[in-house]
Amino acid sequence: MRATPHILVIHGTKVRRPVFVLGAPHSGADLIARAVKRSAGFHLTAGRPSVQRLVYAYARRPEIATERVVGAARVLRDAYAEAWQISARTCAECAPECRELAGLRLRAGATRAEADRAGPCVEPQTVARFGDASPDLLYSADVLLDAFPDAQLVQVIRDGRDVVADMLADERCLAWFRPGLANLDTVFPNPFLGVEDVEERDRWPHAALAVKCALRWRGAVRLSARLRAQTPDDQLMTLRYEDLVRRPTETSRALADYLAADVSTGTLAGLVRPRDRRAAEPETGVWRERLTLRQLVQVEKVAGPELARLGYELSDGG
Repeated sequence: MRATPHILVIHGTKVRRPVFVLGAPHSGADLIARAVKRSAGFHLTAGRPSVQRLVYAYARRPEIATERVVGAARVLRDAYAEAWQISARTCAECAPECRELAGLRLRAGATRAEADRAGPCVEPQTVARFGDASPDLLYSADVLLDAFPDAQLVQVIRDGRDVVADMLADERCLAWFRPGLANLDTVFPNPFLGVEDVEERDRWPHAALAVKCALRWRGAVRLSARLRAQTPDDQLMTLRYEDLVRRPTETSRALADYLAADVSTGTLAGLVRPRDRRAAEPETGVWRERLTLRQLVQVEKVAGPELARLGYELSDGG
């Protein structure tokens, strides 16, 4: 049973139907987050320190949330009460990804004074809805719904082979696999690392990076499936990255209908099909060029059933 609704007020605006964007690493959730953040009336954050610390605490030690349900929700709600404050000073503490979602960038090594002068990415008086798209927020979905019973979740699913290809090129993702951070001795099964049985745990220290990335994706999509089964349709929307890239206008319209908000179709289309063709453009099927045959076999061996369940055709090599 969900917690009793709690009234949270930010700058005189009641937090109603906050929007949270979820997905495995490199799932494409950032594209949805950018579109929402750049839509009128929204203040969407990502990676704010007060929130991100809790997100990783709940992700890496799920018992913190499951054994202290009311307390975990209250602490997370308090973290958002701080993170959603809008001022030059509070926004200067934004993680780089938060400013990038808004299309704002500070030069490398910018001073605090320069960050203060840059100002917030939104004016408080224009905000009607709040949201967040912090990395790995998926693992806090249950706590989010306890903290905000009227929340609307948007989760993004992407071909796991493309996800693995991008994760292998991302040092921040790979850092979680270091011996000092892989907490399999204290947390097992481990949803964050995607390790579910003893055989996987025993093989983990010597497993290839592609295997570890595939386990993380598999764990995330299994969690997404459970979330889908347990959440009403008016509180959870699942989007495919591939649909977003191929049909951005239709996807943004569906998103706007779900949120009952004006999400610009042009904004989302511009993000996935940039006018400047020199800019990096989202792609599908990048695994064909970026994964070796060995890596492809490893990924499909680990995640093949989930790929097939989600409608992704397995390769001949798998």
